[in-house]
Amino acid sequence: MANQHKHPVRGLRGIPTDLWDEFEQATGRAGTDRSAALRAYMEWYAGRPGAELPDRPPAQAADRAADSAP
Repeated sequence: MANQHKHPVRGLRGIPTDLWDEFEQATGRAGTDRSAALRAYMEWYAGRPGAELPDRPPAQAADRAADSAP
């Protein structure tokens, strides 16, 4: 059937749009995408053999400034 995904689409609820957008930017800086990063984290969290916790990309300058604000 045309336009049918190879894998089922999984929905995530309760994630604010700004967090979703920041996550997309961060995965782009890491050279991956949201699906791959979430899948790697889920495999590590579930304890699958050989799974490793994904590396976090470096924070952007604006992110670091916001973290250090009083």
